[in-house]
Amino acid sequence: MCLAVPIKIIEVNDIKAIGEIEGVKREVNVSLIPEVKIGEYVLLHAGFAIQIIDEEAAKEILSIWKDLLKKL
Repeated sequence: MCLAVPIKIIEVNDIKAIGEIEGVKREVNVSLIPEVKIGEYVLLHAGFAIQIIDEEAAKEILSIWKDLLKKL
């Protein structure tokens, strides 16, 4: 099973980028989607951006995650 979370790209430098989610920044490898641009959301899995998604989808996914975590 693959688990990926949305993250907003805030910096791009070749195949490395910085993404931010809920105020937390982390390094993202964008070699699988080198066309990614600052401000776009991607799905992050094991440190790799695997797909570009729109902001609405990213926010919906994050909302679902928050709801699930409240139930734990």
